[in-house]
Amino acid sequence: MRVLVVTAVPAERDAVTRAFGDGPRIREVPGAELHLAGPFDVLAGGAGPAAAAAATACALAAASTPYAAVVSAGIGGGFAPAAPVGSLVVASSVVAADLGAETPDGFVPVTGLGFGRDTFLPPEALVRDVAEATGALPGTVLTVSTVTGSAARTAELLAAHPGAVAEAMEGFGVAEAAARFGVPALELRAVSNAVGPRDRAAWRIGDALAALTEAFGKTAPVVESWTRHDRIDRHRD
Repeated sequence: MRVLVVTAVPAERDAVTRAFGDGPRIREVPGAELHLAGPFDVLAGGAGPAAAAAATACALAAASTPYAAVVSAGIGGGFAPAAPVGSLVVASSVVAADLGAETPDGFVPVTGLGFGRDTFLPPEALVRDVAEATGALPGTVLTVSTVTGSAARTAELLAAHPGAVAEAMEGFGVAEAAARFGVPALELRAVSNAVGPRDRAAWRIGDALAALTEAFGKTAPVVESWTRHDRIDRHRD
């Protein structure tokens, strides 16, 4: 059983596959290419939760054999001081931070409106094992449709989500699609910049991509072991 990895852009996809040498095998799926490397099938699904959800759903539907898990991966912003630039984070919860409504009393999440959901919880054992293998910090990773660019917005997010360690734009979309297929989802991010006032000069995208490559090299044996156990447990059930 293989694991599907969904990134936003090709640079992130290639950072994942570089952990297993040059020249991954490529397989076409509807609307995308799958790059096969190690235990992972990796695709660049596009930026934002909608594109990520659509790409994930297409890949899951096209799979001849069900995937054991789906990983949302890439670079992201880290909340200082918990997740400094260059560090790794793994989501213990994936939260849609701006899915809801603005009201006179402030933001109300979609669940507060009486429908939908705004949180997915990856398997605890998988989060723990990936964190131990990679040194990633476990915590809440926020999915936003608009990247944070001010101190005021940073403060608002931390007030609403005190356990947040990072933000990105795709995790919730990937998790939503995976849930529709009954497949567990994980989110793993390398921090390229601090969440807060936008300062492109301070971003360290190259360093974050290198950290992502190293992380997936260390993650491969974890997911291979986890998928074997998961397959055995499913057979017993």
